[in-house]
Amino acid sequence: MPTLLSAARAILAALALAAIGRQLVLHVGASYSPLNFFSYFTNLSNLIAVAVLLLSACRRPSTHGDWRDVTRYVSAVNMAVVGIVFVVLLRNVDLGALLPWVNVVLHYVMPVAVVLDWVGLQAPAVPLKARHLALALVFPAVYLVYVLLRGAAVGWYPYPFLDPANVGGYGGVALYAAGIFGTFLVVGWALLALGRRSAHDAAHRGG
Repeated sequence: MPTLLSAARAILAALALAAIGRQLVLHVGASYSPLNFFSYFTNLSNLIAVAVLLLSACRRPSTHGDWRDVTRYVSAVNMAVVGIVFVVLLRNVDLGALLPWVNVVLHYVMPVAVVLDWVGLQAPAVPLKARHLALALVFPAVYLVYVLLRGAAVGWYPYPFLDPANVGGYGGVALYAAGIFGTFLVVGWALLALGRRSAHDAAHRGG
């Protein structure tokens, strides 16, 4: 099972890298800003997920809690929200030059696979704690600050709901941001609880 799981993680990481790489080549060829490309939360979260999957595939599981379980959890939270936000807010938005197969990989396949990897395929060595939920909120918070500051400076926002001109000003942005923050909290708590249950069940079976 560990060998099969490692192979599946490596294949999934390669698929996501291929999707991101193909889209990047297409966008750069169309004179699209590379910095804009890497300002999408989807692209950044998928790259983080790729790194986490490869690290998990290349290293043997530990019988003690370590940073790999924390990174798997944080990645699962990010990817779950990527899928939810896309389905709720962006599914019917014009995606421009985004290739259909890339869209499927980054917004559907990866979120589902990364969450399943966390909740069903390999239990964390030990239950994570509430502080890890707070840790999972750091990257989205930093990302939001970055997007708003850069958007105000260059006049470009990666998502329409973060553009004040599209949502009635910064009050509208704040409402969307609050809703997404709430989604992070709910998803983070749910995945934390599922991870704890999985760890307890694995410990019970081992005992």
